[in-house]
Amino acid sequence: MRDFRQLIVWQKSHAFTLSVYRATESFPQRELYGLTNQLRRSAASVSANIAEGCGRGGDAELGRFLTIAAGSASESEYHLILALDLGYLPDVEFGQLSQCIEEVKRMLSAFIQKTRL
Repeated sequence: MRDFRQLIVWQKSHAFTLSVYRATESFPQRELYGLTNQLRRSAASVSANIAEGCGRGGDAELGRFLTIAAGSASESEYHLILALDLGYLPDVEFGQLSQCIEEVKRMLSAFIQKTRL
């Protein structure tokens, strides 16, 4: 069993989730149960799946949950693009969030490969 809080990829994904929550506070109220909720859930899912994988036994289980986390990261990336295209996110904020989730995706990919060795 690993302590997920010690993993840099978890720390970065958690910081991304906090940033998403702050960014979505300014989304239109009509999006509360739409895009706001979807983006928040997909962002939080990245960190949650890393944590769950660390609580499971063995590298195979960890790798499975890291793969799910990577899928949630891609989902988050799409929701960011949608928010930008709808005019809910300024370009600068979109760029910062995109850069963060892309880094998390790269780290997850490397971690997944490591669990398969």
